[in-house]
Amino acid sequence: MKFVLDKKQERVTKEKEKKNAILKVRNLNIYYGDNHAVHDINMDIEEKSITALIGPSGCGKSTFLRSINRMNDTIPIAKNNGEILYEGLNILEDDIEVVALRKEIGMVFQKPNPFPMSIYNNITHALKFKGIRKKKELNQIVEDSLKKAALWDEVKDRLHESALSLSGGQQQRLCIARSLALKPRILLLDEPSSALDPISNAKIEDLIMELSSEYTIIIVTHNMQQASRVADKTAFFLSGDLMEYDETSKIFTNPSNPKTEEYITGKFG
Repeated sequence: MKFVLDKKQERVTKEKEKKNAILKVRNLNIYYGDNHAVHDINMDIEEKSITALIGPSGCGKSTFLRSINRMNDTIPIAKNNGEILYEGLNILEDDIEVVALRKEIGMVFQKPNPFPMSIYNNITHALKFKGIRKKKELNQIVEDSLKKAALWDEVKDRLHESALSLSGGQQQRLCIARSLALKPRILLLDEPSSALDPISNAKIEDLIMELSSEYTIIIVTHNMQQASRVADKTAFFLSGDLMEYDETSKIFTNPSNPKTEEYITGKFG
């Protein structure tokens, strides 16, 4: 099998040695009522790395992603068993403070969802609830977050304009900046560029790779080229099962599971 990896030349090659696992998933099962959506998942997510979750629609990858910061709690019929260990703590336990967890494990959704307020207030809204009120501190966090999201130069002169006036790609980067303002350790991205044009998509990919030096990133994507370009490791889901999880280069050039090869070469999905 021949599969061309379109890696960006400017990406800095990461160290080969195994990193510490910031997340350890053990025997995770997720149900929607009687529907067993995710089956007995076991995997480690390495710190300050990019992990791509791939697979056809309905395979369980977004359900799995949402479980990592307890977003499935918003679905009344959802339930789970097993463990997701974050720094050794099982975040699925009932006594976990979910609001605090979501500050450490932020999430950006497929469709940009900026608040209907100014660019500045989009960043500071949650910060004020945390008790941060000093104008100087808020200003610095806004600037830092927008710079990390590669958006500062585009909006620095219009911070008090509506966020809804931004383009789709800018809105998505603003949503990423909004998450970064809370200083998470892990960033979950659910198809963050699927609705964007190619230029905006490229900016999001560049941003993801830059952020991986500071954050652990887990991204759901249907775009095989995107996964091959940005991810250090790739997990292939099919019908709720984790079929294969390995270094991205191996997944796309020499997968162990025949189903993985069939999927990435477009034979189904």
